[in-house]
Amino acid sequence: MLRLLALALLLLLAAYGSGSVGLNDTEPVVLEGKCLVVCDSNPSGDGAGAASFGISVRAAGAKVAFSAVRGTNHEPSEMSNKSMTIYFDQVLVNIGNHFDLKASVFTAPRRGIYSFSFHVVKVYNRQTIQVNLMHNEYPIISAFAGDQDVTREAASNGVLLHLEREDRLYLKLERGNLMGGWKYSTFSGFLVFPL
Repeated sequence: MLRLLALALLLLLAAYGSGSVGLNDTEPVVLEGKCLVVCDSNPSGDGAGAASFGISVRAAGAKVAFSAVRGTNHEPSEMSNKSMTIYFDQVLVNIGNHFDLKASVFTAPRRGIYSFSFHVVKVYNRQTIQVNLMHNEYPIISAFAGDQDVTREAASNGVLLHLEREDRLYLKLERGNLMGGWKYSTFSGFLVFPL
């Protein structure tokens, strides 16, 4: 059985040559209905022995997920944060380590469909908050909370996105102040499936 698998992999590598026809970033190699490996047409320095063929071979079961919370209030007037990026101070889940806590930025490790959601709570009444999910410096979706008579009001949103490898996502506070105590502000995402 092992010889058959090795032969199938060698035949696949020979059929695709140096990768000019190449597999996409995460195309699985399937034999008898079982996924054997995921091939990467953009090899990194950590590629297995197949890197000399122009592709690297990785485990097919790689998973990507993160969830971060903010434990303190976000009041930009008291911060040196000119970019208005919402920084998180605790990671609850970071499978694959693609969420950078210090920068509070998620970087996509591969091309695929990803799911993102966020939840924020405003601090004061008589104010409106607006939070944007930023994708490579451009706003993709927003959440608003603006009831003038409510002291603590929540704003949430979620989206599915088609991302390319190295795309960056983060939250930006466009206006208002967020409540962070008791972990009211959250940011989460995961890879739904690779492309």
